[in-house]
Amino acid sequence: MIKIKRFRGNEEPFKWKHFEGEVILWLVRGYGGYALSYKDLQEMAAERGLSVNCSTIYRWVQEYGPELENRIKINFKKDV
Repeated sequence: MIKIKRFRGNEEPFKWKHFEGEVILWLVRGYGGYALSYKDLQEMAAERGLSVNCSTIYRWVQEYGPELENRIKINFKKDV
Protein backbone atom coordinates (compact mmCIF):
# COMPACT_ATOMS: atom_id res chain seq x y z
CA MET A 1 0.00 0.00 0.00
CA ILE A 2 1.29 3.44 -0.95
CA LYS A 3 1.21 6.07 1.75
CA ILE A 4 -0.10 9.38 0.42
CA LYS A 5 1.45 12.53 1.83
CA ARG A 6 -0.79 15.46 2.60
CA PHE A 7 0.79 18.90 2.47
CA ARG A 8 -0.98 21.50 4.57
CA GLY A 9 -0.28 24.77 6.25
CA ASN A 10 3.29 26.00 6.30
CA GLU A 11 4.86 22.71 5.27
CA GLU A 12 7.47 22.90 2.54
CA PRO A 13 6.80 19.96 0.21
CA PHE A 14 9.92 20.63 -1.91
CA LYS A 15 12.36 21.10 0.94
CA TRP A 16 15.65 19.24 0.41
CA LYS A 17 14.95 18.67 -3.30
CA HIS A 18 17.66 19.46 -5.85
CA PHE A 19 15.19 21.05 -8.25
CA GLU A 20 12.78 23.96 -7.89
CA GLY A 21 9.17 23.11 -7.09
CA GLU A 22 8.01 24.54 -10.42
CA VAL A 23 10.18 22.07 -12.33
CA ILE A 24 8.93 19.14 -10.26
CA LEU A 25 5.29 20.14 -10.75
CA TRP A 26 5.84 20.71 -14.47
CA LEU A 27 7.15 17.16 -14.90
CA VAL A 28 4.51 15.57 -12.64
CA ARG A 29 1.75 17.41 -14.49
CA GLY A 30 3.29 16.38 -17.81
CA TYR A 31 3.03 12.74 -16.81
CA GLY A 32 -0.46 12.97 -15.34
CA GLY A 33 -2.06 15.29 -17.85
CA TYR A 34 -0.66 13.97 -21.11
CA ALA A 35 0.28 10.62 -22.60
CA LEU A 36 4.00 11.06 -21.93
CA SER A 37 6.39 8.42 -20.67
CA TYR A 38 9.05 9.08 -18.07
CA LYS A 39 11.65 8.85 -20.84
CA ASP A 40 9.76 11.48 -22.88
CA LEU A 41 9.74 13.80 -19.88
CA GLN A 42 13.44 13.19 -19.32
CA GLU A 43 14.13 14.20 -22.94
CA MET A 44 11.91 17.30 -22.63
CA ALA A 45 13.81 18.35 -19.52
CA ALA A 46 17.13 17.75 -21.28
CA GLU A 47 16.01 20.04 -24.13
CA ARG A 48 15.58 22.76 -21.51
CA GLY A 49 19.01 22.14 -20.00
CA LEU A 50 17.92 19.99 -17.03
CA SER A 51 19.63 16.71 -16.30
CA VAL A 52 17.08 14.54 -14.50
CA ASN A 53 16.79 10.77 -14.47
CA CYS A 54 13.50 9.12 -15.45
CA SER A 55 13.51 7.17 -12.15
CA THR A 56 13.60 10.51 -10.30
CA ILE A 57 10.56 11.67 -12.25
CA TYR A 58 8.84 8.39 -11.32
CA ARG A 59 9.50 9.03 -7.61
CA TRP A 60 8.15 12.58 -7.92
CA VAL A 61 4.99 11.30 -9.59
CA GLN A 62 4.51 8.79 -6.76
CA GLU A 63 5.14 11.45 -4.10
CA TYR A 64 3.37 14.52 -5.50
CA GLY A 65 0.90 13.06 -8.01
CA PRO A 66 -1.89 12.11 -5.58
CA GLU A 67 -1.81 15.49 -3.85
CA LEU A 68 -1.82 17.34 -7.17
CA GLU A 69 -4.76 15.23 -8.35
CA ASN A 70 -6.70 15.99 -5.14
CA ARG A 71 -6.10 19.72 -5.46
CA ILE A 72 -7.19 19.72 -9.09
CA LYS A 73 -10.39 17.86 -8.18
CA ILE A 74 -11.15 20.29 -5.34
CA ASN A 75 -10.65 23.33 -7.60
CA PHE A 76 -12.75 21.74 -10.34
CA LYS A 77 -15.62 21.15 -7.91
CA LYS A 78 -15.48 24.80 -6.81
CA ASP A 79 -15.75 26.01 -10.42
CA VAL A 80 -18.74 23.81 -11.27
